[in-house]
Amino acid sequence: METNNEKITVSKNIHENINNLRQILGIGKSFDVIQLDLLYAERDMAVFFIDGFIKDDVFVQIMKLLSGLKAEEISDHPLEKLLRSYIPYVEIETTDDLQKVADMVLAGPTALIVDGIDKAILIDARTYPARSPEEPDIERVVRGSRDGYVETLVFNTALTRRRIRDRTLRMEYMQVGRRSKTDVVVCYLEDIADEELVIDIKKSLEKIDTDGIPMAEKTVEEFISGNHWNPYPTVRYTERPDTAAAHLYEGHVCIIVDGSPSVIIAPTTFWHHLQHAEEYRNKPVVGAYLRLVRFLAVWASIFLLPLWYLLAVQPELLPERLSFIGPNEDGQIPLYLQFLLIEVGIDMLRMAAIHTPSSLATALGLVAALMIGQVAVEVGLFSNEVILYLSIAAIGMFATPSYEMGLANRIFRLILLTLTAIFHQIGFVIGTFLWVLLLVTMKSYNVPYLWPFIPFDFKGMMDIIIRAPIPLKRTRPKFLDPKDPDR
Repeated sequence: METNNEKITVSKNIHENINNLRQILGIGKSFDVIQLDLLYAERDMAVFFIDGFIKDDVFVQIMKLLSGLKAEEISDHPLEKLLRSYIPYVEIETTDDLQKVADMVLAGPTALIVDGIDKAILIDARTYPARSPEEPDIERVVRGSRDGYVETLVFNTALTRRRIRDRTLRMEYMQVGRRSKTDVVVCYLEDIADEELVIDIKKSLEKIDTDGIPMAEKTVEEFISGNHWNPYPTVRYTERPDTAAAHLYEGHVCIIVDGSPSVIIAPTTFWHHLQHAEEYRNKPVVGAYLRLVRFLAVWASIFLLPLWYLLAVQPELLPERLSFIGPNEDGQIPLYLQFLLIEVGIDMLRMAAIHTPSSLATALGLVAALMIGQVAVEVGLFSNEVILYLSIAAIGMFATPSYEMGLANRIFRLILLTLTAIFHQIGFVIGTFLWVLLLVTMKSYNVPYLWPFIPFDFKGMMDIIIRAPIPLKRTRPKFLDPKDPDR
């Protein structure tokens, strides 16, 4: 049999087509790949589909109509008559490639092979196992929509179109993975998004060469972003259709992957990962306050522990009025090891919380309180100050809207703490400098990662720091180079 890359032309001999498809699809080896032999209008026909993907009621109606056909009704131009008159369905196409037929059948559509016709009829009467749209767990808001993306591609595109009724909204379809043939959609507003950006993203998707992407959007990100050992994300994830729509209106491009409830937004900067929909669900002053509090929490999660450790081991750096900073009582183990142990302990608890059923979550919380709380202090394992400052840092990490950004900041905090423990002031300064240098050299589709801070743009920076009222935001972000800069 030919390889998967070689075209197998559909023959007018139905038995030849059936033999090829049986071999390609493994009919008889897989119970859910079904071949149904039919005889309508004195012609042999065969239907190929996946059990569980087919809409039974739709195809039963098609079979009823075909059963009433007479031979003379489709004697001349049978393909055109079947398509236009006797197969009443909205999503239907033809192909002369049996390899494509097999790929489409595995994706869900039903293939109809008719004797004497050298093309296969593909009927997209499929249904996927799907859950109803629910509020995302990560991006919750007090006031706002409660629908979120699901694992079904068509649902996600519909949720996006529901919020963007623009005639220039484009949903470009492609398949990724030699074996998985995973459906991927590139979504953008043609009148706004930069054409070169769209081409660049589509080229990066086309270059993906792997068997499959079972981890969906995460695997796609690793292929298109590069910088494999850099923990900082160069794309943003969202499970909220309103967030995706807001970015599309700005000129971003969204990548929707079948099987994933998260949509990729590209390109993004460092500051995109520190913004949340909750800020825009409140009055501008309240939203600006929430954003500043969030920034403070993020900076605390990165720098508070290393800075406090530096001041604790070198109290001479403190002025007299701040001499209270530092441990009142030393624990039984060095400060650095205390921090390291409790950091690892919090990560263990986080992983345990993910793997723990909700019915046991309360018990896990009690165990965590006993382990890291008062008992650990009383036995002399940790000091009270270590618990306090690490708790503040942990709250800052959980307050980071982007889960990926929070984990990246956590890794850098450990590195900065280690450098500070070894080299003290020099280690803290060098670590901070290397962190800034890393972010400065990063790019997301040729967009500087720290824009508008580096390179500096006053108007853009003010828009980042302060949540401006929507009526005053008259222009789209410059770094996206939108075709239509005026909102």
